[in-house]
Amino acid sequence: MHDERFPGLRRRGFLAATTGAAALALAGCGGGTDDKTDSGSGGTPKRGGRLRAAFAGGGASETLDPHLAGLFADVARAKALYDKLADYDADLSASPRLAAAWQSNKTLDRWQVTLREAAFHDGRPVTAEDVLYSYRRIADPKQAFRAKASLEPIDLDASRATGERTVEFVLKRPTAEFPNVLAAFGAYIVPENATGTDFARRPIGSGPFRFVSFAPGRSAVFRRHEDYWDGAPHLDELEFVVANEESARVNALLAGQVEYAHELDPTTARAHEGRGQIEIVRLRNSAMQAFCMKTDRPPFDDRRVREAFFLIADRKELVDGALSGAGEAGNDLFGKGYEYYADGLPQREQDLDRARALLKRAGAEKLKVTLDTSAVAAGFTEAAGIFRDQAAKAGVTIDVRMGSKDSYWSDILDSGTLCCYRSGAMPIEAHISQRLLTDSTTNATRWRHKDFDALYQQAQSTRDKTERAAVYERMQRRLYAEGGFLVWGFADWILGTARKVRGVETKAPANTLDWARFDKVWLA
Repeated sequence: MHDERFPGLRRRGFLAATTGAAALALAGCGGGTDDKTDSGSGGTPKRGGRLRAAFAGGGASETLDPHLAGLFADVARAKALYDKLADYDADLSASPRLAAAWQSNKTLDRWQVTLREAAFHDGRPVTAEDVLYSYRRIADPKQAFRAKASLEPIDLDASRATGERTVEFVLKRPTAEFPNVLAAFGAYIVPENATGTDFARRPIGSGPFRFVSFAPGRSAVFRRHEDYWDGAPHLDELEFVVANEESARVNALLAGQVEYAHELDPTTARAHEGRGQIEIVRLRNSAMQAFCMKTDRPPFDDRRVREAFFLIADRKELVDGALSGAGEAGNDLFGKGYEYYADGLPQREQDLDRARALLKRAGAEKLKVTLDTSAVAAGFTEAAGIFRDQAAKAGVTIDVRMGSKDSYWSDILDSGTLCCYRSGAMPIEAHISQRLLTDSTTNATRWRHKDFDALYQQAQSTRDKTERAAVYERMQRRLYAEGGFLVWGFADWILGTARKVRGVETKAPANTLDWARFDKVWLA
C-alpha cells in the first residue's frame, strides 16, 4: 500500500508517527450521530474540493472493469464511473436510473425499457445498443462476470433495440421481478464495443465522475462529470485510497489524510462516537455474517454434518464477541427484514447434545476441519476463534487458517471446506440467483440442485405476489434445513467521516443506491 502523495498510509511509518498522538486524543475525539451527515441536516451543499475515501482493496489485481466488480471498493469505484438501468433503494426495491421507465406485456415475458437522456464521458449518448452490448458482454459464456446469473432470464439473441433509447427485452420465461434484473449487482452499462486493455485502463462510463488515474492496490482519482444526467457532483474530485488495515483507515481519518473511512470495527466506533473529532455512521443490520460450508466435498457433503454445525453455533456469543454487540442474531438465512424473508421459522439455538448425536450418526465424532479466515473484514478473526471454541464443546477440532487480505475472496470461492463469509444488502432473489443456483458465478457453498433451480424459476414466473412469496419460503425452508450458509448474525455497517463531510446517507444499507453515493456528498 504505497502512494507518494499519501506517505502516511504506509502502515509502519504512519502508525509509528501517530499512535501516541491518537491515544492521547481519544478522550476528545470521535463523532456522534446527532448532527449526522445526511443532506437534509448538513446545510446548503458547497461545490469544490477533493474527497479522499479509504477502502480495503484487492491488491495489484484490482481492475476498473465494472463487470468484474466484487469487493466493496470495486463497487464504489464502479458506481462513481458508471450507471445501471436500475438500482436498489434502501428497502431493496428497484429504482430507475438510466432506465426512465419499464413496462411488461401481460404474460411477463417481454419488457419494454425506455432510457433517459444521458451521455458517456466522451459525449456520446447512452443508447439501446450500448445496453444490449453491455448485457451480452456480461453474459459471455467464456467469462465469469458477476451479473451473468442475474441476466440469465433474458434471451439476448431475441432482444432488440426498438429505437435509439428503447429496448425490448425478450425473456426465456415469464419474470415478474424483471426490474431486479436491471438493478443486478455488476450490471453496469458500458459503451458499445468497450473491451480490452484500453477499456480497463482508461474507462469511459456515464456515471457522475470521469476517470483521471488508477494505480491498482493503491489509489484511483476521478473528476466531476459536469454533464451527469442526475446533476453534476458537488465535489471537484474523488480519490479512492486503498488501506487494507482497519487501523490504517481510522488513523488516516484522524490525521486528516482521508475524509471518509469505509468499514470500521464496532470497538473503533464506540471509542470515537460522540466525541467530536470524527463522525460515526451506522447503517443498521446491513451485513450478513456467516460461515460458509462447501456442500460438494467432505465433511459438508453430509447434510447431518451441516445441521450439526448449525447447532454448534451460539449466535448471541458470536454477535457479542465478534461484533461487540453491533448487530443481531441470524437464523441461517440471508436477508433478515427484507421482502420474502422467511421470518416464521423458529430461531435456531445452540444444542450441543443434538450436534454430537448428528456427528456420531455421520461417522464424524472426532471431526477435524480447517476454517479459513482473514483480517479482510471486521469480526472475521474474532468469529473464527469464538466458533473454534464452541465447536470444541461438541468434540470438533477446528484449525483456524489465516488467509491473505488481498486474495481472500477469490481464494475461498473454490478452495477449502469452511470459511468466514459476509454479504452486503441485496434482494433475496438476487442472493439466490448469484450464489445458490447451479450456474451462479459466486456459488461459494457449492449448492447445486436442479430442483432448487426450478423453484427459483417458478418464483420468478409467478405473477401473484402472495404465491411467489410461498415459493421463496419453500426454498428458504430447504436452505434452513440443509443449506451451506451458517448465518450467525447481521452486523451494522460502520463508516467514519471527517466532520466537514456532508451528504452521507445514514439509512442506506451497504450495496444499495445511496451507499457510497459520492456524487451527493460535499465538504463544508
